[in-house]
Amino acid sequence: MDKNQKYVITINRELGSGGRTVGRKLAEKLSVPFYDKALINELKEKYHLTTGEIEKLKASKTNWLREFINAAMYMGQGMNEMWYYQQMTGQGATLLTSGEMFKVEKEILTNVAAEESCVVAGRSGFHVFAEHPNHLSILIQAPLEHRIQRLMTKQNLSHEEAEKVIKKVDEMRETYVKKYTGTSRYDTRNYDLVFNMEGKTEDEIVELILKYIG
Repeated sequence: MDKNQKYVITINRELGSGGRTVGRKLAEKLSVPFYDKALINELKEKYHLTTGEIEKLKASKTNWLREFINAAMYMGQGMNEMWYYQQMTGQGATLLTSGEMFKVEKEILTNVAAEESCVVAGRSGFHVFAEHPNHLSILIQAPLEHRIQRLMTKQNLSHEEAEKVIKKVDEMRETYVKKYTGTSRYDTRNYDLVFNMEGKTEDEIVELILKYIG
């Protein structure tokens, strides 16, 4: 990956691994925007975006995406991985597996990357940018108990609750990826770098990525 050219770094991660934090800190170090599923979902829901609506906006306003992102980031300050838990029930779970929503998300992400270098945390990023000429794809994993303990601490869940959430989200994400990308999110051939978080801090992983980039 060439830092002197416009680039995209995508981080696929297991819930509770700390991958989202790695992505945010990496973006801060590189002084580029950080986009995650929570922000993209905020854009979709706040502005009722469809692929057709996006095309209309692109035709009428050249800076439509920047305006929307700025507004969504302001409204969504403090969003975290609890967003994923909310997708387990009700309308959220339906949206998460909607073909139209996948298309909308892909459209938003490709437009974002066309504007500027960025770090994207989201399970479809490795696929969306597979043909991008300056793309670094990363997978961050952790042992189940590590993930459980992290969720227990972060979200004040019991061991049983945290394990249940992780297994449910893992299943949902894998189903989503297989359905819309035709591959498994666990297939390491989709990534340039794969990290196991056990015994490592988010800052240590960020430094390893920065060294790799050079």
